[in-house]
Amino acid sequence: MCSETRPNAKPQTVSTNFMTDNPNKSEFQFLTLAYNRFYDIYDEVMNESFWGKDEWERFSKIKQAFSIYAELLNYEPLKCVIEKLKTERPPMESEIGSELLKFVRNVVAHFPFFKSWDEVYINNSLVNWYKEGQTIDKFLKKYEGHKEVKYRFWEPAKKKMTYLTISFPKEYLIDTKIFLKDIISEQEGIKFSFILMKQIMNTQVEELIINQFNKYRNDLF
Repeated sequence: MCSETRPNAKPQTVSTNFMTDNPNKSEFQFLTLAYNRFYDIYDEVMNESFWGKDEWERFSKIKQAFSIYAELLNYEPLKCVIEKLKTERPPMESEIGSELLKFVRNVVAHFPFFKSWDEVYINNSLVNWYKEGQTIDKFLKKYEGHKEVKYRFWEPAKKKMTYLTISFPKEYLIDTKIFLKDIISEQEGIKFSFILMKQIMNTQVEELIINQFNKYRNDLF
């Protein structure tokens, strides 16, 4: 059952405050590892020095963060957050926060041939080399020709607003290459993706802290 979630949580509390009767012991163990590693990578990605590193190092850490987030979306409370985004946030934010980001994770996981973000591409033939109708194929068929979505986010270090466009493939054909960089740009697009992932994840951090407080309050009084 979906419970109310609360935004603007502080991620640094995870390692010490991720304690409550819900999630269960197994979920707690997984969530602790996943959240802490994601936040470590997030801090790196949002630091300008990260973008001066070797492209393989950047790509490896970006891939890991997408993989962590995709696994976290199996956690039922986060599924509820995604559903609430459909009615409480701007159009397409829910779809981008779930379907698009999982699509990116699936592409980099199932086609591990590339050494950098800008190299990654797929096409209809490549996607369906084994079997048609899998997750990547369904996503591309659903969003082929979809209009682009524009976003902006504030970068405190640069003291400026950054604007970006998320684009969907105009065509999904046998030999037409679809590059990830044309959907989500490596720097601005990745930063935005990380911010969105973190915002969605943070709803549960604050929820868990509140639950912990209520538990201890009940124990004391």
